[in-house]
Amino acid sequence: MSFAEAVRTCFSKYVDFTGRASRPEYWWFVLSYLVVYLAAAILDAAIGTGGVLALLVGLAYLLPMLAAGVRRLHDTGRSGWWLLLPLVPIVGSIVLIVFLALPGEPGPNRYGPPPGEAPARPDTGAIPPSPVT
Repeated sequence: MSFAEAVRTCFSKYVDFTGRASRPEYWWFVLSYLVVYLAAAILDAAIGTGGVLALLVGLAYLLPMLAAGVRRLHDTGRSGWWLLLPLVPIVGSIVLIVFLALPGEPGPNRYGPPPGEAPARPDTGAIPPSPVT
């Protein structure tokens, strides 16, 4: 997955907390946030806006970052509630980073098929039409 594709995917799934996200998708998106936030902070300092641009970038990325984090945890077979782990001082953040960096489960799990794989179609039980002869 490319950088641009990962950013496009995460922003298109703006508040989609279902499904799974691959490691590249998540970490490319995190990198895009860091680059844009750093550029906004530098621009804020240069023009003296008091951090307004950096705040706007943070707000714009907030929900997509949460959604991508939840989907990334789903890929490892964990609930999205693990995103609250940093509330445990020091150790919580380290453990969460490890969880986010672990490889995803290879096959389908309770959160869906692996990223990049089409979801399985449920069998409707309908009888296909017979060919016309």
